[in-house]
Amino acid sequence: MYKLNFIYKYLTRYIAGIFVGILFSLLAVILTVFTFAMIIPFLELLFNKIKMVDTAVPFSMNAESIKNNFFYFFSEIIRNHGKQQALLYLTISAVVLYFLKNFFTYAATYILAPIRNAVLRRIRNDIYVKLLILPLGFYRYNKKGDIISRATNDVQELDESIMKPLQALFVQVLTIIFYLITLFIINYKLTLFVLILLPIGALIISRVSKMLKKTASKLQTRQGFILSLIEESITGLRVIKGFNAIDFSNERFKKSNYSFTRIKNIIYRRTDLASPLSEFLGTIIVMIILLYGGSMILSQNSSLNAESFILYLMLFIMIINPAKNLTTAFYFIQKGRASIERVKFILDAEEVIEEKENAIKINRFSKNIIFKDVYFAYDIDKIVLNKINLVIECGKSIAIVGPSGAGKSTMVDLIARFYDCTGGELMIDGIPIKDLAIDMLRSLFGIVSQDTILFNDTVYNNIAFGNEEIAREKVIEAAKTANAHDFIMQMSDGYDTLIGDRGSLLSGGQRQRLNIARAVLKNPPILILDEATSALDMESERLVQDALEKIMKGRTTIAIAHRLSTIQNMDEIIVLDKGNIAERGKHNDLIAKNGLYRKLHDMQSFK
Repeated sequence: MYKLNFIYKYLTRYIAGIFVGILFSLLAVILTVFTFAMIIPFLELLFNKIKMVDTAVPFSMNAESIKNNFFYFFSEIIRNHGKQQALLYLTISAVVLYFLKNFFTYAATYILAPIRNAVLRRIRNDIYVKLLILPLGFYRYNKKGDIISRATNDVQELDESIMKPLQALFVQVLTIIFYLITLFIINYKLTLFVLILLPIGALIISRVSKMLKKTASKLQTRQGFILSLIEESITGLRVIKGFNAIDFSNERFKKSNYSFTRIKNIIYRRTDLASPLSEFLGTIIVMIILLYGGSMILSQNSSLNAESFILYLMLFIMIINPAKNLTTAFYFIQKGRASIERVKFILDAEEVIEEKENAIKINRFSKNIIFKDVYFAYDIDKIVLNKINLVIECGKSIAIVGPSGAGKSTMVDLIARFYDCTGGELMIDGIPIKDLAIDMLRSLFGIVSQDTILFNDTVYNNIAFGNEEIAREKVIEAAKTANAHDFIMQMSDGYDTLIGDRGSLLSGGQRQRLNIARAVLKNPPILILDEATSALDMESERLVQDALEKIMKGRTTIAIAHRLSTIQNMDEIIVLDKGNIAERGKHNDLIAKNGLYRKLHDMQSFK
């Protein structure tokens, strides 16, 4: 059960509330026992076997003192008001005690429910911030749908299979312990006999529950796969429809869904077995107690009388329900451990991009960016960059071109420290990039990528993303610089118009211009353009290129480009091939060399 330490870590902040909740649960149990304890005088009164007590004894916390004083006051009621009135008082007292018992039961759940939700809220918060911190490489090897499933379904499963059962675990254990103490007080010999029988039932139940965890792990994995299929299908709906692959996709989903349902049926059957199994075992034990206890009474050599034995049986039957709940809780905890492992997979994932202690804070860029023998590989056998040596001077514009897979995007990802170099050193203004504070480093960059990342929010909030205090006038000014103001003002609500999921209500050119406006508003000293116009039509490209040229003035610019027509006026063009710098120079010089750049140039049609 060591994995439950993961949950205990979150519970420590709420120890006071948990203590109060458990205390209320304990009071509810005590009141239940007192309610049932009234059965003895009730029965003795009905059967005319009541033993009158003439004197009270000094009160102390022991069974004899409590019993003697209770019967004394009860005897006083009979002497002064008669048996009929005593029966009425007894009934009213039982009702009051039972009301208080239910009040404290509700009070316990009232206090503990917000604690359960608070723990889940903190886990979700920790997962979300971890997903933001984790390096991009983490998402290369894990499906988005599975990650989302871990952050949502598995966290919710923690509530149903861990938090709720843990609450029951504390309450039911206290209930059983208190009932057993009472049973010991009534007759210790009979209770010792019972304690010999209980471990046998517990052993049978534990054997069955061990099979549950492994099956639950398969279920959560399959659920993550289903979510991945749905996410991929929605994202790639154009491809699915365009290639007439609806039936293929549907069959693939149905197979996965059938496998998920089959595993879930197994889990339901095993968890549903917990309650009837524990109840059946409890009934067997009750019958054995009835046989053994009845023999004790019939032998007439025991201090156990019929009234006490009836109370004993009733209290023991009351143990069966909490024992059943305890068994069910144990089953669910076994099932929930699979979700703990899946959640911990995210929370324990290695943060490869780590900030050094006392990292250097940098808020301006004034000299250069230096690649010194930079080597990078995603895997040991997959070299992406090989001994890159390059100096990018402040204020210069650099273009990086080359065939697909040459390592162009990886170079700029290293500069923004989305990845760390596998070998060599990357420096900004003479300082190794690993020595810089990550937030301050990334504040130097404005990134405009081919894949325009917009959010299902207003135009204004997308441009001002991450800067909620910015003046509206500055947002409008940034939009004008990005050639976006005119089309924004033609929208239904202007800057307050919702743009849909990933900006789906906008054209490609409009999305890219909002992306540029966001970069303009940030006003970074270094601008990174990652194929910013490659996916646009000619008219949109012209508008976007015009906006880019405006914001490139006075900034260091690093542009990745497939369309060579957009980078002919750059200060230097770097040609990458298979992770190496194959050529470098200005456009005309590279054309004259008649090398790889000339080949790429000739493959494109220029007007």
